[in-house]
Amino acid sequence: MVRPQRLFLPAHPHHVVQRGHNHGPIFLDDEDRRQYLHHLAEVARESRVAVHAYALGEDRVHLLLTPQTAEAISRMMQALGRRYVAAFNRRYGRSGTLWAGRFASHLVDEASVLDCQCYLESIVAPIGSEAESVVWTSAAHHLGSRHDPLVTPHRVVWALGNTPFEREAAYRARLGQGVSPATRQAIEQAMRSGLLLGDESARHALERELHRSLAPRPRGRPAGSKVKPRIDSGTN
Repeated sequence: MVRPQRLFLPAHPHHVVQRGHNHGPIFLDDEDRRQYLHHLAEVARESRVAVHAYALGEDRVHLLLTPQTAEAISRMMQALGRRYVAAFNRRYGRSGTLWAGRFASHLVDEASVLDCQCYLESIVAPIGSEAESVVWTSAAHHLGSRHDPLVTPHRVVWALGNTPFEREAAYRARLGQGVSPATRQAIEQAMRSGLLLGDESARHALERELHRSLAPRPRGRPAGSKVKPRIDSGTN
């Protein structure tokens, strides 16, 4: 089976997901989550990656990131995996990896940043719950309940209002609207393809910049095709 391709562009937001092996837990308690966020802050700073939003689920992590270089996200995730897994294994006297292979990712068009951010921040704190009371997402920072030094709000969040109160109120209203089934489906499709969350005009604009197609490939092999799948041996 061909793995989804991964595309990284400097100065563009990306949605990254890393899952636990066999859907197993990657956090056993809150101290594990604190350690993960500690290491995330370190490697993001070292790799020059802005963390706009995050959500720590029981068996997966969602991140919304903007790298300064094309290699930054891969380097950051490799370093994060090494540091967190080593600390986790020492703590619990275990060995081996926690991850289900390499992380998944896709580009996010600027017009879709709020949709993607609301999607991932509602995973741990479902829409309608007291999202700001949940420590393990970035929602509390965006709603003004606590300051999170890990979070660098994306410019579309800054554009929600001229004051912190205006921005927080606008984001609270946006988060409360929830994520439509169509948007959820688009995000999941973008994750499967490893390409772009955005409308057709955004896709065409990036295609002109990259000189390549960003349209999802049809599933299955074309009739009569003898082309072998490309094997990607990378684990991160």
